[in-house]
Amino acid sequence: MSASGGWWCTGPSWAGTEPGLGWYSPERGERRRSALPVGKALAFALTGERRCPGVRRGARRTACPYAAVIDSGVARDQCADCARLDRSRSVAADTMADDPRTYGVYLAYFGPGLLKVGITAAERGAARLVEQGAITYAWLGHGPLMAARRAEALLGSALDVRDRFGKAEKRAARAALPPVPERVAALAGLHAAARGLAGWPEALEPAAFAWTDHTEAFGLERIPAGAGEVAGGPAAGDEIVGDVVAGVGADLYVRGVVKEVGGVVDAGAKAGTTVFVVDTRLLAGWVLRGATGGVTTAVVRAPKGGAEDEQGSLF
Repeated sequence: MSASGGWWCTGPSWAGTEPGLGWYSPERGERRRSALPVGKALAFALTGERRCPGVRRGARRTACPYAAVIDSGVARDQCADCARLDRSRSVAADTMADDPRTYGVYLAYFGPGLLKVGITAAERGAARLVEQGAITYAWLGHGPLMAARRAEALLGSALDVRDRFGKAEKRAARAALPPVPERVAALAGLHAAARGLAGWPEALEPAAFAWTDHTEAFGLERIPAGAGEVAGGPAAGDEIVGDVVAGVGADLYVRGVVKEVGGVVDAGAKAGTTVFVVDTRLLAGWVLRGATGGVTTAVVRAPKGGAEDEQGSLF
């Protein structure tokens, strides 16, 4: 990481279901978190270059020895060398088969037709579901890592249940969510079908069906249809200014004046009429300082279709 000073953003940081940003000072070796509740005023500018924040193991962060510059438009916030080191001891990369912790297998609902299966360390509770922006979810079972992995694979092969969805798919689904009872019914049906499969891992203790919904916690009712998004990731010099409207996983919805929409200066924009989403994973690696203007200068575009793979660890 660069030694240029200041606090570097390490990306999204959740406390329960409250969104926030994490910070790291390489000079002090300290970490901080800033909460981003609804109504929070934002006014920051991206400075310098986006650099690899290194590798985190538990509560300890090791700075990137190369202070490598990374692409501003991708969610992955590590250089190739640090990513390789990170994945050398990772559940996501299947390089921690000896992990003794208990794991939970979950079913997550993101929208009509968007039901996935996944695993997470039981000690993390529902944190992984919040990080992914799961609208409604239910636990399927708990047990050793490899048993959880087998159950995940079983649902994929026998029921064609996916283990990931792209951010574009999930954002689009938020605009057309059915009532809670329909979401719960979809989860209940999948839960029952999964428990009825032959080959259920004996070491995995099944969980009775019980659901949790994040509509209120995420503030989904405050997100207007057709909210835009910061295009391609913010760049050096961009300023993001506005008030927090909602937070869903890594997506932070902000209301404010936008200078450009799709590269066209929007001279008629008025405060309080424009809502756009910032993928806070794209802020990781930047030094953020106070904004000098009263408008968002990063280019905002209308939502686009298509899927992009999720990034981030499974535990």
